[in-house]
Amino acid sequence: MTDTQDTAAHATGNPVFTAPEGTRKAADVVTPELVARLTRGVVGSGSTANHTPFTGEKLADLPESTPEDVATAFAQAREAQKSWAATPARQRAAVLLRFHDLVLARQSEVLDLIQLETGKARLHAHEEVQAVASASRHYGRKAPAYLRPKRHTGAVPVLTKATELRQPRGVVGQIAPWNYPFELSVGDALPAFVAGNALVMKPDTETCLTALWARELMIEAGLPAGVWQVVLGEGPVVGPAVVQHADYVSFTGSTRTGREVAQGAAARLVGCSLELGGKNAMLVLHDADIEKAAAGAIRGCFSSAGQLCISIERLYVHESVADAFVERFAARTRALRLGSALAFGADMGSLVSDRQLETITRHIEEAVEKGAKVVAGGRHRPDIGPLFHEPTILDGVEAPMAVCAEETFGPLVSIYRFSDEDDAVALANATPYGLNASVWTKDGRRGRAVAARLRSGTVNVNESYAAAYGSVQAPMGGMGDSGLGRRHGSEGILKYTEAQTIAHQRVLPLAPSFGMDDAQYAQFMSRALKAMKVFGLR
Repeated sequence: MTDTQDTAAHATGNPVFTAPEGTRKAADVVTPELVARLTRGVVGSGSTANHTPFTGEKLADLPESTPEDVATAFAQAREAQKSWAATPARQRAAVLLRFHDLVLARQSEVLDLIQLETGKARLHAHEEVQAVASASRHYGRKAPAYLRPKRHTGAVPVLTKATELRQPRGVVGQIAPWNYPFELSVGDALPAFVAGNALVMKPDTETCLTALWARELMIEAGLPAGVWQVVLGEGPVVGPAVVQHADYVSFTGSTRTGREVAQGAAARLVGCSLELGGKNAMLVLHDADIEKAAAGAIRGCFSSAGQLCISIERLYVHESVADAFVERFAARTRALRLGSALAFGADMGSLVSDRQLETITRHIEEAVEKGAKVVAGGRHRPDIGPLFHEPTILDGVEAPMAVCAEETFGPLVSIYRFSDEDDAVALANATPYGLNASVWTKDGRRGRAVAARLRSGTVNVNESYAAAYGSVQAPMGGMGDSGLGRRHGSEGILKYTEAQTIAHQRVLPLAPSFGMDDAQYAQFMSRALKAMKVFGLR
């Protein structure tokens, strides 16, 4: 394509959001003073740097950690964890509630950092603020109840007193991704902290300033500095060292790397939780409100430029409403404003790396070569920034096009028509992944029934992902190749603990006594067991 043709294409593509006068720039936000202050918390003897996807320019020079630095970080964390674990749970929870207030009061600071490091639109950055505040509030209020000792019926009622305690695992190793650097760093760390653990975190280097800002705010809220250690560096170098030393591993990232993390944890017999990839489906049933479904698809497919593990990449639409839906969805997609301003107003931002741009370009070009049609978008937009790409809708996608099964992790969605609801469910489930799904219908009961048939860790009815993810009292996680374990709710905190049962036997031992021989004791216990069943003991 020539420069003239390229300019003409951009003129008919998605509009550009113009930054308001006086909008802050990268140099106004990422100052040498800020970088020096935040990186004091990094255990690192080398040097590296990060960059903003908006322009490709360097944001900050940073320390880089070696495997020896990781070992030092774990040693420091272990020492700090002892007194932190001895702190009453209510006092630990109070730190989260103070952090909640600080985040909301100073959100503009972290919104700037999130945008600069990820390239996302400000509204999508604010989703991270919402998620972290919700998790802080939830665990700040509920953690003491989740962690308090629980009485259980003992082996012999009255004679046996059984109590379940929840002990912290020790030092958690966390490997956090680049796409949601606030929520998927501190958001996942909060329950680990309140459960009495220390943490060694390896955030992605390109988005580490956001995580370091969160650490600074947690310390201001009352977290002892030694409890949260940070290491930086290349994943293949620093990641295995984190897994090697951790008492439990929390990982969010690709399925391929997740398998390696799981193998490393298994070799040491330590637990892990993994939130991995997805090829998430949205079902638009014949009775769906088409306008609402089209608006929901915009949120589901193009939030954070599609670089969201739970975003929608497959759209199954009933044939009776497919044309009307596609028309409305495409019109909304073409109208999305692209931009890089550190201000509200842009509808979508940038991709984060050349790798993401290459993947979406490859998926589109291969699909079109094999007969798919670009309904909206389809263009790289270097006129806005080096990694901008228009939100794109493909129709006529069929196997074996790569986009059918491979996770794109970008602003690209494929339309598939169906006539039979059972077929749509089967097609949605025809993937090794199972992270998130969405069902749209005016009949809520029917929507929930369809949702229950989908093999997915979370399913939203008449929403794309935010309803399930934002319900922080309920667990969130994946099935199949989308991972192990859950965040949020009781599962999200108890995974960071070891269950300990203390049983106190009183009066009589669980053995022959009072002159009973073995046979008499066996007969006595058999009668006792029958009686416990009769009286409904569990």
